[in-house]
Amino acid sequence: MEETVLKVEGMSCEHCVKAVQNAVGALPGIENVSVDLKSKTVAVKYNPAQSTLDAIKAEIDDQGYDVID
Repeated sequence: MEETVLKVEGMSCEHCVKAVQNAVGALPGIENVSVDLKSKTVAVKYNPAQSTLDAIKAEIDDQGYDVID
């Protein structure tokens, strides 16, 4: 398992939190997704053999939020 913390812009409410948690959590190999609105971060624990970091970033982007590299 790997863990990463992504800086994400555009999240402002609990709906945003649920949207990101549900979308990323539905990807294969995702063990945990934690969204922190205050720090604008998304922490993800995942199996890199099943989901890539690029796939996780793309899923967040698909929800309408911007991952800051």
